[in-house]
Amino acid sequence: MRVHQPARWGLGAAGAGVVVILGLDLTSLDEMNPFMRTISEHGLGPDGWIFGLGVGLLAAGSAAIGVSLARKRLAGVFGTIALMSWSVGLFMTAWFEKHDWSVGPSTSGSIHRVGSLIAFLSLPLAAVVIARPWRHRERSKATLVAFGFGICSVLWVVGIGAVTFIGAGNGLPWYRVMPLGLVERGLAVTEVAALLALGVWAAAGRRPVLAEGLRQPLT
Repeated sequence: MRVHQPARWGLGAAGAGVVVILGLDLTSLDEMNPFMRTISEHGLGPDGWIFGLGVGLLAAGSAAIGVSLARKRLAGVFGTIALMSWSVGLFMTAWFEKHDWSVGPSTSGSIHRVGSLIAFLSLPLAAVVIARPWRHRERSKATLVAFGFGICSVLWVVGIGAVTFIGAGNGLPWYRVMPLGLVERGLAVTEVAALLALGVWAAAGRRPVLAEGLRQPLT
């Protein structure tokens, strides 16, 4: 079976980025509490470039997977925009450093926060829209896995929003109402799993038949 080249590159780059970030997490267990500290805190300090490299690789890989899905007419316009928004958000978090808000506002920190928000909201939407099973007459395991993890990601986002809203009603800041590091890592794992499943689907040599019997991209 012929492998679609951009998807293969995308899976390789995204996988390498995940390995880099996971390596940072494992090597800093003695210094950083993963339950309370966010992933982005790896970007602080002299080794911050390693974190930026990992996120940049994940973003580049995601973009390549998006290109592959678009070229094979599997993503549709809306799905492609959502997946590329995830990539742009990741690039923003990689380039602009996380900020310690206790010392005051920061332009770089604000851009980093916006990028993180764009990324975490865009990927669940992309996975659900692109891999929704009723869109495809011939279903594959990869599309079902991507859709399943997409739904799980949506539930993560809704849960975080609900807990934050409840906390705000009780006068608690959003970063105090949950174990932020654990929640962020749970959401990140779910979203990356959905992305990799999309990449596996994009790498397949055969284009699935659309439920409507058309070859045109759907929005």
